[in-house]
Amino acid sequence: MALEAYTSLPSPHNPPLTAIVIGAGLGGCAAALALHHHGHRVLCVLDKVREFGRLGDSLGLGENAFKLLQRWGCDVDEIRRIGNQAPNMTIRRWKDGKELAVQPLMDMAGYIGHRGDYHDVFLEWVRRRDIPVRMGSEVVAFEDTDPQPIITLKSGEKLSADIIIAADGIKSLARPLVLGFSDDPVSSGYACFRAFFKPTSAQRSDPKINKYMREDCVNFWIGPDTHVVQNTLRNGEEFNWILTHKDDGDVPESWFQPGDMNEVRRLVKDLDKDVRGIVEATESCLDWKICYREPLPTWISPHSHRIALLGDSCHAHLPTSAQGASQAVESAGVLAVCLGLVEGHGEVKIATRCYEKLRFGRTRESQTNGEDLRERWHNVLKGVDEEREVDPEEVKIKNRWLYSFDAEEDARTRWKSVREGVEKEFLAGKIEPLC
Repeated sequence: MALEAYTSLPSPHNPPLTAIVIGAGLGGCAAALALHHHGHRVLCVLDKVREFGRLGDSLGLGENAFKLLQRWGCDVDEIRRIGNQAPNMTIRRWKDGKELAVQPLMDMAGYIGHRGDYHDVFLEWVRRRDIPVRMGSEVVAFEDTDPQPIITLKSGEKLSADIIIAADGIKSLARPLVLGFSDDPVSSGYACFRAFFKPTSAQRSDPKINKYMREDCVNFWIGPDTHVVQNTLRNGEEFNWILTHKDDGDVPESWFQPGDMNEVRRLVKDLDKDVRGIVEATESCLDWKICYREPLPTWISPHSHRIALLGDSCHAHLPTSAQGASQAVESAGVLAVCLGLVEGHGEVKIATRCYEKLRFGRTRESQTNGEDLRERWHNVLKGVDEEREVDPEEVKIKNRWLYSFDAEEDARTRWKSVREGVEKEFLAGKIEPLC
């Protein structure tokens, strides 16, 4: 849908509710797009970095996200065109690449592309709506006040709005404010080495290592306590691999920690030779320690109820979920719908408390789906004869049930009953924790 033919919904309030979004990543952009579509006024989207680079590697967006983005006036073909064009994905045996299962790519991650490329599209969608994106704007303090919470930027500037949405990731400054304590990360016992690069012309012409560089493809190699994900973009011109493995290290939780390629080579010494060569030839990688955090008992600030967490700041996903960005899009749509269903500015707290209750169960199911997949992959070949025939159902990715869901319609359908429950909690003077 072209933007010229798109018109946002009229505001259900006079004047419209105002919002500030913290974090201009995919979740923050989705929040801005959803709020704008539903007639709310986004004062600005803030991000502490001064400019974005082409950060990260592969990212998947499912149909559950696409249907909302298209509804909000976004031309989702802009995403389809720059994503992986392979129709299927293949799950393979670690040691020799034997096919264990073949599935449509849409069964897992939907449309796979480079996170940075997708982010550029999301940012452009936000800017086309004349929503200010303020770079180099770091939030250093919150005031959880009613009728409007206040944020202070590093520059000393203070900003306020009817609702403030913290979509700035797992290390969001709003998390301890919302929770009332700092929830330190705990090692999950796993880590990922990750690399995304353009193979050289020599590598692309070397028959010993170029099997998976000839076209867009997505493959997974699974073995005891480990798996490798591989995909290509732009017809093989760009190559991504992710190696998940057991790890009890104490390296800080970071997307930018340099990895040890010698350790990678040790871990893949018995990997299928058809992909091992290009992994071993990789010049550098990143080391991402996968940390675990307990599900949050609340996503909303305790006093004004007008500061809300969204995306990774409240429901981060494992890579095997392939739903982190899609669930952030869903949450953005639900929050915008809830804000549109309340009577006015004084009921923002009803909207935010309904939002977290509407979303918590869905995001937990999506998160645990990814945990289940990792456990199945890491255990199916453990302690058994590896030559046995593996039932494809034992290793298949089971994400299809996620895609038919319409988060906004679900919010409208359940609104009345959820609202009644929230109103009772406010009358009783006690908000029940999500978990």
